[in-house]
Amino acid sequence: MEDYLKKYDDWRSNSYFDAETRAELEGIAGDDKEIKERFYKDLEFGTAGLRGIIGAGTNRMNIYTVRKASQGLANYIIKNGAKERGVAIAYDSRRMSPEFAEEAALCLAANGIKAYVFESLRPTPELSFAVRELNCIAGINITASHNPPEYNGYKVYWEDGAQITPPHDKGIMDEVLAATDYTAMKTMVKEEAKDAGLYEVIGKAIDDAYIAKLKEQVIHQDAIDAVQKELKIVYSPLHGTGNIPARRVLKELGFENVYVVKEQELPDGEFPTVSYPNPEADEAFELGLKLAKEIDADLVLATDPDADRLGVRVKDKNGEYHTLTGNMSGCLLADYEIGQRKELKGLPEDGYLIKTIVTSNLADAIAKGYDIGLIEVLTGFKYIGQQILGFETSGKGEYLFGFEESYGCLIGTHARDKDAIVATMALCEAAAYYKTKGMTLWDAMLSIYDKYGYYKDDIQSMTMKGIEGLEKIQSILQSLRENPPTQIGEYKVLKARDYQAETVKDMTDGSVKGTGLPKSNVLYYELNDDAWVCVRPSGTEPKVKFYYGIKGNSLNDADEKSAKLGEEVLALVDTLL
Repeated sequence: MEDYLKKYDDWRSNSYFDAETRAELEGIAGDDKEIKERFYKDLEFGTAGLRGIIGAGTNRMNIYTVRKASQGLANYIIKNGAKERGVAIAYDSRRMSPEFAEEAALCLAANGIKAYVFESLRPTPELSFAVRELNCIAGINITASHNPPEYNGYKVYWEDGAQITPPHDKGIMDEVLAATDYTAMKTMVKEEAKDAGLYEVIGKAIDDAYIAKLKEQVIHQDAIDAVQKELKIVYSPLHGTGNIPARRVLKELGFENVYVVKEQELPDGEFPTVSYPNPEADEAFELGLKLAKEIDADLVLATDPDADRLGVRVKDKNGEYHTLTGNMSGCLLADYEIGQRKELKGLPEDGYLIKTIVTSNLADAIAKGYDIGLIEVLTGFKYIGQQILGFETSGKGEYLFGFEESYGCLIGTHARDKDAIVATMALCEAAAYYKTKGMTLWDAMLSIYDKYGYYKDDIQSMTMKGIEGLEKIQSILQSLRENPPTQIGEYKVLKARDYQAETVKDMTDGSVKGTGLPKSNVLYYELNDDAWVCVRPSGTEPKVKFYYGIKGNSLNDADEKSAKLGEEVLALVDTLL
């Protein structure tokens, strides 16, 4: 009998698994393809944790896979002699999020590790903040971010408040892999855990401390005071965790005209108004833009369900609304935060802007313009957090701003993950500041392009589900590794970076040097005229992503060049499939 069928039979017949789980598995009896999908492997505990479809099986998100991950984490914490410091746990509005949070907490408690569990849903950045505020050894956040409703996830954070990085990621992964017997994972009764002081509910005190830290980042309260009655803001939490903290911080700063998209205000794991709750998608803004046009709003904001990413639409002087991509909003905020700090306080000699390898080259130009350092890291905000930790521990370097192209940034160092609540606050502050100068946020964006160049960046994603999809994605990467392109459309490939092999090959003379970054399954092509292409499998979805960027002479020229390079990238992929 195939191994996956043995596992299926065990889960279906073993009384350790609850009746609901066994009944769900009875319902797929005879469906070999479905059984294989659920049991052909354990749900992979990757460098960020777990993410998968909710359901019964070893390759699904359920209380048993969550318990297994928590047992592995507990074992690692105990081996590191840190069980007395405890673990903070938060969760979002998704299906089963409260149940998974409780399951994780009770497993930790059964291992003698105290769990600090939020009383109700909270944003990802507040979990990151709580880990630091409570001096925990680790944190767990139950969220699948912007994935469709059938998904949930389990993110692990370490004591600095960032998602796990080497060596802890591998150490925890190894412990999770070693925990093979699902029936041997520890758990305990909630009331017993509370009585033993191993389960503590947290909430208001952390909320207050978190909001206070955000407000410390405000640069121009004077501008907010000047236009707080005029500036109109539309905000949507997309059925997630951002509603209360985003509205609270804007209210406490004095913004009087904040209009919430009613249809998307309340937490709902079914995300009924969108096919999936991604602030990068146009559909996420349909209701917000409708409201914005009715009230003539200056800007429209939407946070994803765990409120670590912020989508943006801004109005120009003609009343037309423009999309700011993550690269655009990140660069707009970088220029505002760094520029205003320079004007009011001056910049440190060792200040840094940090971006990921798939983030716009406009960030490089901004850093150069302010004569500050630029650090490029692998995709994933944890690597930005890792740089902040490096500054702290070495006493060298000062964090000024960090962002990635997927609508994630961090202002301040109160958290070590991207923070859409502080980004919401900062963007509204920037809108107020520019309004006092007679400018819209769109005017501010255009002035950045005028100053630094018309950079445009885009992405093409290909979804490839299931076992076959995974094989196709690997095949694409392997083909490109074995035969790196020398030309992509009209652009010459100047250098080919292979982050898996940790090499940068100069395509003109064949010389090779190191990337200076950790291994990662990513390929990057530096092209002439400040253009680039990057190929990367998604770490959270069954997708392979093709990022690319160009520099144009005007907005129209940049649009045309970007569209053309996008076509060339897809043509390249067609030759590989």
